[in-house]
Amino acid sequence: MPEAGSVLFSTKPEKIENSMTQIARQVSQFAQDVKKGLTATPKYLPSKYLYDVNGDRLFQRIMALPEYYVTRAEYEVFKFQSTQIIRQAVGREPLQLIELGAGDGMKTQLLLTELLKRKVDFSYYPIDISSNALKMLSQSVRRLIPQDFPMLPLQGDYFEALNSPQLKSDGQKLILFLGSTIGNFSAPEAAAFLARLSSMMERGDKLLVGFDLKKHPQTILNAYNDKQGVTRDFNLNLLTRMNKELGANFDLSQFAHFPVYDPVQGAAKSYLVSLKEQEVYCSALRQRIFFKAWESIFMEVSQKFDMAMIQDFAHQSQLRIVRSFTDSRMMYADVLFEKS
Repeated sequence: MPEAGSVLFSTKPEKIENSMTQIARQVSQFAQDVKKGLTATPKYLPSKYLYDVNGDRLFQRIMALPEYYVTRAEYEVFKFQSTQIIRQAVGREPLQLIELGAGDGMKTQLLLTELLKRKVDFSYYPIDISSNALKMLSQSVRRLIPQDFPMLPLQGDYFEALNSPQLKSDGQKLILFLGSTIGNFSAPEAAAFLARLSSMMERGDKLLVGFDLKKHPQTILNAYNDKQGVTRDFNLNLLTRMNKELGANFDLSQFAHFPVYDPVQGAAKSYLVSLKEQEVYCSALRQRIFFKAWESIFMEVSQKFDMAMIQDFAHQSQLRIVRSFTDSRMMYADVLFEKS
């Protein structure tokens, strides 16, 4: 896969043509996934499509909300324990630091700074499906870190990008999966995801995963039902995206955002609920979608974990837990695994 400089920012005609082909392919896949979700029973939409340009902007606002403790808890882990993390994580060199899901760079830059301080021979490979997220991350990291180092963003599906020729190396891989993105999967899906990741790792490779831990149910529910309504707008933005990109005619005022938390399953779920019986037409699908009054669309899950679950994941994935790094309130854990 080409480097970000040639994929994301080149103005050469052949590069523009390739980019347009890629965009068309993504729109087609978006339409297929929307059709599958909105014709299912019950209806759902894949959460990965929440992150367009406006969705990225809204999620940046969510991370700064007083109710959304997740980002602050993980930042505390990295702020005070980056030295210990890097000491435990780095074995042989050269190191390939691979980040699945581009964040804002605030947490990752602490690890990058520590690697530079220790003069580790490394390259940084952020991976994301969103070109906008990669561009924002690249700008943020270059702004926060004055030293020069190899940074090669890869746009696309995680597992496809992990098979990229650039990532074939005799060195060690350190894969980052931060921000409790693992919580976008149900517990069985998370186990399967980690097992698949493990299958692509070599003996001695490391994996650092951020887990939002179980805690008081009201604290969790508040994080997904903020008083300012930013999380509501984040979910409704997917309907706006479908209107814009797929020619749908959703009336956002006729859908309500409804989050719930199940403390037994440890699952915070978000829904959009139709406030009346209505019909939505989507020109890209050439199809009408019917909604009954109070019918819901499942938007996303934010799974919460405990250490027993995490230990089970490690066992199922042939991974060994090296160490867990937690914040001072024990709300969050970044767990370092090693491929055994």
